[in-house]
Amino acid sequence: MTIRTESRTTIAGSVDDVWAYLCDVGRWPEWAPTVRECWVRDGGPLEPGAHVEQRAKDLGRTHRRSERVTAVEPPRHLELAGPMGSSSARWAMELAPLGDALTDATMWIEVDLAGVMRVVPGPLRSSLQRVSNREMAAIKAAVESAAREGAGS
Repeated sequence: MTIRTESRTTIAGSVDDVWAYLCDVGRWPEWAPTVRECWVRDGGPLEPGAHVEQRAKDLGRTHRRSERVTAVEPPRHLELAGPMGSSSARWAMELAPLGDALTDATMWIEVDLAGVMRVVPGPLRSSLQRVSNREMAAIKAAVESAAREGAGS
C-alpha cells in the first residue's frame, strides 16, 4: 500500500531564488522540522546518485538518516528517496514560474507502507500532510523574507 500527500503554495520569488534556497541543503534545518543538520555526502554536488545525509530528531530520538537524490532538473524538479521507519519513501519539490516574480511550488511525498506502518495509514498520511504544509510555509517565508531584504538594499 502506498500513501501520498501533496502540499502547494505560491511563493513571491523567482523560480531561481526558490531553487537556490531548496538546493542549499545546509539550510534544510530552517524549514524541515525534524532535520537538525544536513549535508551532501563527500561534499559533492546535489545530483542523481548523491546522498543527502542528515542528523534528525523525530519520535523523541536523534539519529542519522540518508536520502538518495534520484532526480535533479534545475531549476524545476528535485527528488529524493530513502527509508521512513520500516517503509521506503520518496519526496519531491516541483517548481513552476508564475510570471517573473512568483513561483508555484509543489511538494509531494509517497510512502510504500511496510511492517508496522501498514497498520496506521490514515494517521501517518495526516501527520505527513501537516509536516509538509509546515515545511512549505517555512520555505515560502524564508524566500520571501530574503526577497524583501534584497529589495531594501
